[in-house]
This record gives sequence, C-alpha cells and structure tokens, in this order.
Amino acid sequence: MKTFKIGGIHPEDNKLAKNSSVESFPIPSQVTVFLTQHLGAPATPIVAKGDKVKVGQLIGKAEAFISANIHSPVSGTVNKIDMVADISGYKKQAVVIDVEGDEWCENIDTTPELKTEITLDKQAIINRMKDCGIVGLGGACFPTHVKYMLRPEQKVDFLLINAAECEPYITTDYRLLLEKADECLVGIQALLIASDAPIACIGIENNKKDAIAILTDKAKKYPQIKVVELKTKYPQGAEKQLIKAITKREVPNGKLPIDVGCIVNNFTTTYAVYEAVQKNKPIVEIFTTVSGKMLENRKNFRVRIGTPIDSIMKSVGIPENTGKFISGGPMMGKAITNLNSFAVKGMSSILFMDMSEAKRHTSSDCIRCGKCVAACPMGLQPYKLQILSELERYEDCEQFGIMNCMECGCCQFGCPAFRPILDYVRVGKNKTGLMIRNRQK
Repeated sequence: MKTFKIGGIHPEDNKLAKNSSVESFPIPSQVTVFLTQHLGAPATPIVAKGDKVKVGQLIGKAEAFISANIHSPVSGTVNKIDMVADISGYKKQAVVIDVEGDEWCENIDTTPELKTEITLDKQAIINRMKDCGIVGLGGACFPTHVKYMLRPEQKVDFLLINAAECEPYITTDYRLLLEKADECLVGIQALLIASDAPIACIGIENNKKDAIAILTDKAKKYPQIKVVELKTKYPQGAEKQLIKAITKREVPNGKLPIDVGCIVNNFTTTYAVYEAVQKNKPIVEIFTTVSGKMLENRKNFRVRIGTPIDSIMKSVGIPENTGKFISGGPMMGKAITNLNSFAVKGMSSILFMDMSEAKRHTSSDCIRCGKCVAACPMGLQPYKLQILSELERYEDCEQFGIMNCMECGCCQFGCPAFRPILDYVRVGKNKTGLMIRNRQK
C-alpha cells in the first residue's frame, strides 16, 4: 500500500462525526466577513456602509498577485466596515452585513441539478476560479487559480487530489466523498483541463473503505481519473508526502510541487471548483466538522461564511468540562482564544477538548531518545531545533533546516518528556524567516 517513507505517526483517527450527514446551518441575522481569508494580501473592500448586497456579490477585490476575492455570503445591508478580532484575537478588516432574506445574484445557478458537461476552456476555468475566490480548503487557503498560472516551460504530469483527511476528527472530506462524489469528479475534470495534466490521482487513506468503493465505481466514467488507496498514516495528506507516496517523486527543499511536475488540490476544493465552473458560484459557505470525545451531537455542517462561531458551538451544546476549542484538527489546528469571532473559508473543523485532553503535561529534560527524529516526515532533528530556538541561535536554526519544517506536530506528539518542541520550532521558524528576509533586502 502506498505511503511516504520517512517519519510519520499513527494517532487515533477519532472520526466520530463520520456518520453524520452534512446539515445546512441556519443563516444568522448578521455576518462578519473578513477580507483576509486566504494566503497573501487582503482583499480591498468595494462596498460601503448602507450598500445593499446579494448572495455571491463581490465585496472584497483581490488586487495583489497572491490574493483572493471575497463575496457576500448573505443578502442584506452593509452595516459597517471595521477592524474585528479573529479567532486568535488579532484584528483584521471585515465587512459586517445585516441579513435581509436570501436573495442570490442572478448569474448564479442555485439549482441542485448535476451539470457534467464543461463548456469553459482552460483559461476561462482559471479566470472563473479567480473571479469566484476559490482557495485551497485543506488548511492553507492558497488562491487556487495561482497554481494553474504556469510558465510556458512548466508541465504538469500529475494532478493530485488530497482526500487522505489524515487529521484526526475532521470528516468533511469523507462526507463529500459519500454525498457529493459526482460533483467533485466534474470539478477534478475541470482542473485537468486547467492544468493540461494527463492524469488525476485521488489519494484516499484505507480507513475509508466505503468511500474508496463509491469513488472507484463513479470514476470509471472518467478515464483520466484514478483512485489511489493510501496507508493510514499522518501526515499522509501533506503535499510533499502525498507526492512521494503516489508518484515516488521528491520535492527538493525550497521548491514547489510544480517543480516536479505536480499540482496538489484538496478534495473539498474540487467541490468548490465544480460550483464555480458549472454554477458560477463563489465560496460563500464552507463545510465544517464539529466534534469532540465529550460531545453527544457531533455534526458536519454547511455554514455561511461570517456566521458567529459561538452560535455553531452552542448548537451542539458546550459541555461544562470543555478545556479548549480548536479550529481545525488537533495536530495542526489553532486554538480558538476569541469565541466572539466568525467562520472563514479555512475553518474545516471546530474541535472540543475536555480539561484532561487540553491540559499540558509538565515537561522534563530531553533524554535524546530520538523519537522526534524518527517521527519527523521532513528528516529534521526537532530536539536540536528546539534547543537552538530557545537559545535564539537563529543562524544555526537555518543551517539545520528549520525553514523546511511543515509544523505537523509529529515530533511533539510522541515525546516522552513532553517537551514543547513544536512551540519553539514555530518561534524559531518565524524569527529565522525574518532574519532571512532582512538579509535579502
């Protein structure tokens, strides 16, 4: 069974919400839409207080090369444009809209009818993805259209679709595999046209047997699309690891997947591409898992962007012993320190952790057991990077490859001394990156 060779761990998958069909979350009375929901420059607001907007209307325009358009997820009146705190407490520019009905822009197809015939050509598909603000929905939120704006000498041999969903708890990809496979396959076909790739490979971990069977059967209609069963191992869905597992090609340090003839997209992103290309529908809603061991009501929701996250949490009931909320998975997600924030494009999950799970163990001295080295999928020496970062020796951090760290958390997961390895590596990576940028000026 295919997998990457170096490092990796086997945390409990805890796919507790996998049997919960996707439910549409109620539209709130007011939404707050951040103009930074993607990697790159923030979008520029093109509406003002008092303006009437419809669902799908452009409200934030991407003006930088790496940026993404932002669209209204509701119809109503712009209440204000203000600086609003995100889940981490940092204030970002946002458009606040009072909801009045649910009127969509006339050029958006809102019917549930499956449209399989793609009429747009390569450039039109790329333009449509850009216009509709499509970003990677696997976590990084990189503007999707940028991946397909290739130089003449760049050639795509493999279009890889990441359906591994290796993060514990998250089940949105899995539910889309079961519920929206036909739409996603059309989306993949559109990406094949956009990339000129001869083949698309959908990588799925083998703990999703029913999804593999369904997708394999439906993909028979598409000779360019192949379903690849992967070994269940974290972080199987990381770009470099997925490329290595499926193609046996290795992305060199400092290089991109396209440098080895690959483009990687998340499976949920392919559904967004389908809606953009076939329905002219921008990203105005997201799929998110709400889960946790102590929750009785674990859900997969379809949520309008800008919905208050506390309303999502309260809908499933917040247990008294909750110790932490995480946006995303437990390995690479971010702790939610501000519950008065709002849903964004990259919010794939809201995870509830009880006090015993959330509480950190007391760390002790490193015993040089080497478990963090064995677990690191990038072949680094995490224990050494932690020490160098703690000592603020950032030139040495650079020498030992800290910028190649993907912050997957494998090192800290299995540390018997409970060392805060990833915390220090993140700080060191940030400081080293700043040092490198200053040196390049």
